[in-house]
Amino acid sequence: MSTPTRAGHAPLGDLRMYYEIHGDEHADGTPLLLLHGGLFDIDQQFGALLPGLTAGRQVIAADFQGHGRTNDLDRPLSSAALAGDVVALLAHLGVPRVDVFGFSIGGAVTLQLAVHHPELVRRIVVSSVSFSSDGMRPENAEAVGAMTVDMIEGTPMAEAYRAKSPHPEGLQGLLDKLGAFVDDGWDDEQIAGIAAPTLITVGDCDAVRLEHAVRFLRLRGGDVNGDFVGVPESQLAVLPGTTHFFGLARTALVLEIVAPFLDA
Repeated sequence: MSTPTRAGHAPLGDLRMYYEIHGDEHADGTPLLLLHGGLFDIDQQFGALLPGLTAGRQVIAADFQGHGRTNDLDRPLSSAALAGDVVALLAHLGVPRVDVFGFSIGGAVTLQLAVHHPELVRRIVVSSVSFSSDGMRPENAEAVGAMTVDMIEGTPMAEAYRAKSPHPEGLQGLLDKLGAFVDDGWDDEQIAGIAAPTLITVGDCDAVRLEHAVRFLRLRGGDVNGDFVGVPESQLAVLPGTTHFFGLARTALVLEIVAPFLDA
């Protein structure tokens, strides 16, 4: 685990967004922003990765609305709204540009930033996320929409929520919002037009279809004969024996893939 050099709550209107800063705040290069998936938080999603990710760089991590130590609002969860929170957080911290590493819902927010706020983003890592609804296996959406507290009772996510949340009684409300998560998706032209070099990671038995990940790569300029035309800036990594839920659990492998991409 990495100990933050600074942590606090950014006052963003009615939202008090919890954030942590790790590593050397004066390090050369672009800071890395970490965005977790639904029902996770900074510690659960990135705790094991932080010591490796902070080597030679500053890392900023945040808990989304209703997750971890950030309060909830009377507002649906959507990739657009969460991206707006992230933009406001970066302004609050005085950070003009970041690399972004987002998982699942955090990956959807990363795409929102890359498409609609390209000036804020240098490179992006998007893990276990589809850019359109047809990229997800249908049973995944059905399962998330049906989740109840009883189904996750005793799990690390339920325990962490109650230990950290400013409203520990609100777990079912968060599950309901995740089940109704609003993500309009992006068309092929928007994905192809992203300026930031992109690393896509997906498990070989993920909720995201493998054929969708390949389509994603092609739109980002990949799936070419690199021996003849060179290796594209955007890349795809398929993690073996990896499900959606455990998409970042193989710490050494994830670091071996992500760190060189960010350092390129």
